[in-house]
Amino acid sequence: MFEKILIANRGEIALRILRACRELGIRTVAVHSEADTEAKYVKLADESVCIGPAPSSQSYLNIPAIISAAEVTDSEAIHPGYGFLSENADFAERVERSGFVFIGPRPETITLMGDKVSAKDAMKEAGVPVVPGSEGALGDDPKEIIRIARGIGYPVIIKAAGGGGGRGMRTVHTEAALLNAVQMTRTEAGAAFNNPSVYMEKFLENPRHIEIQVLADAHRNAVYLGERDCSMQRRHQKIIEEAPAPGIPARIIARVGERCAEACRRINYRGAGTFEFLFENGEFYFIEMNTRVQVEHPVTEMVTGIDIVQMQIRIAANEKLPFTQRQIQMRGHAIECRINAEDPYKFVPSPGRIAMWHPPGGPGVRVDSHADTHNFVPPHYDSMIGKVIVHGDTREQALARMRTALSEMVIEGISTNIALHRELMVDAKFIEGGTSIHYLEGWLNQHKR
Repeated sequence: MFEKILIANRGEIALRILRACRELGIRTVAVHSEADTEAKYVKLADESVCIGPAPSSQSYLNIPAIISAAEVTDSEAIHPGYGFLSENADFAERVERSGFVFIGPRPETITLMGDKVSAKDAMKEAGVPVVPGSEGALGDDPKEIIRIARGIGYPVIIKAAGGGGGRGMRTVHTEAALLNAVQMTRTEAGAAFNNPSVYMEKFLENPRHIEIQVLADAHRNAVYLGERDCSMQRRHQKIIEEAPAPGIPARIIARVGERCAEACRRINYRGAGTFEFLFENGEFYFIEMNTRVQVEHPVTEMVTGIDIVQMQIRIAANEKLPFTQRQIQMRGHAIECRINAEDPYKFVPSPGRIAMWHPPGGPGVRVDSHADTHNFVPPHYDSMIGKVIVHGDTREQALARMRTALSEMVIEGISTNIALHRELMVDAKFIEGGTSIHYLEGWLNQHKR
């Protein structure tokens, strides 16, 4: 096991990793920007290193500064968390070339899964169901692009091969709009991801967003940890997640989960990962794989009892998975609400100093957050300041516990989206379960403030 790990991230995930390390008896190094000098995780870490000014391009995305920090602190491994450099194959390669262990997949695996076209091809070979679409990236022949769209059937969606986070995609409903949409998406993809390649898929009208969490070690052992429903989204950004997914039979989950685990063995995957699917009319369609820990990993931890971050560290230390698929049991139901520093209905970011921070408590309640009273929320980064996670024996009990937790939570000095979560927890359709990825957008349009 490692003696010292550098945490190459910030916010709640930095604190989450720090706590996992502390349980394992591992010393920690927190790197931080000038804007995060007073952050809780920086103070709690065994050592800290300032790696640059507030802009992430000069700090959390500054690869030489992060590797230098690992060198001067004699760290053995680097945990990238999520976002920033977590799915950057060049960073993973440079970490390992510099003599450190990258806590995540091998660089070549990140490259394979980072390109949506090569990822789909790999999944097809492993028998994982994929959305009907183009065979690889679209070429330059307009007639061929039109022919492919006609074969798939409208509406179609054009996606950036190197895209992610809900960016680099455009829905097309008519042939007249097709070629212009392809060109615009290529231009955006080139600018945002330095990769202008795009591909085409069938646009599913009313799907749910279902994820399968996997763990795989370096000894070709792989398991899946059930599923998460992440369908409550706004502009492709998740707001509420839960596990298990309401209304999907366990046998269907088992079938697709086994294929995901087999895919991990085929591509020699290492670490934690998430297969993301669209689910419609009883069928799963693979859309992408995230080669890192997810924001919503706590709901899976709550229903399985498995610490996913600790498992990442153990796998990186070349340990074998300590359990088989048969030993993994799903217990009860968990729900997570992302708490963002933003207007609850207009979604305008609300940076500033927190005047009061009062998190909820009680049975089955967990709060993952780096925030506290008097903390300053900087304007330079993502607006998420924490997550409220609850667990209950049933979904009904989990919903009741979330309502109670949200009613207790007090954050003053900045705007947050707690009011939105409180409304959604009493919404009849959400209580029923099984809403599509379009439901929240429609709900927001009907409840404009």
